[in-house]
Amino acid sequence: MTVFVLASQSPARLGVLRNAGVEPVVRVSHVDEDAVVAALPADTAPDRVVIELARAKAREIAGQLAADPAFADSVVVGCDSMLLVDGILQGKPLTPEVARTRWAEMAGRSADLLTGHCVLRLRAGEVTAEAADCSSTTVHFAKPEPDELDAYIATGEPLQVAGSFTLDGLGGWFVDKIDGDPSSVIGIGLPLVRRLLAEVGVGIAQLWVGGRA
Repeated sequence: MTVFVLASQSPARLGVLRNAGVEPVVRVSHVDEDAVVAALPADTAPDRVVIELARAKAREIAGQLAADPAFADSVVVGCDSMLLVDGILQGKPLTPEVARTRWAEMAGRSADLLTGHCVLRLRAGEVTAEAADCSSTTVHFAKPEPDELDAYIATGEPLQVAGSFTLDGLGGWFVDKIDGDPSSVIGIGLPLVRRLLAEVGVGIAQLWVGGRA
């Protein structure tokens, strides 16, 4: 049976996959994201930026697994999410100050959550196929009251997530609606991953817990 490897430490991505019937092997990449972005041409389109970040993560983990026979038949999936606001990509704010500034910019407005995906097929230690693409979902934000925003930032949740919000956590209270794939906003788009898996020769039903190769 083909082994599904998630190149991410995100509990949200892991939760999406588990709820969809896949129990992945988790391997955490340590890609220098700033270095990857800095190496790209200055005019690189936002969707290409998140795709290249996802590709870098997937390739790093694929390299680590190449010599391990347990992963002789496997797929490695890397993802990267960023929020596009006024043409500027926003990743994790990391500090309360940055999170507050970003919420001031996006409250009551709409922005696009871009998630790059890269799927690598490994056979006998070699990458034999690759497929990559980006999903885009428009998020319509509410206007939190000042005390609500203070309380939300104080939880620490928005500091470690792209765009300073979650859809499946406390941040969901401040999202009026979305146009697009909700799983992509959480961090890994199931419809897109299914298509990319098919491009590298893997049917999603092969990967379900209890499924058949």
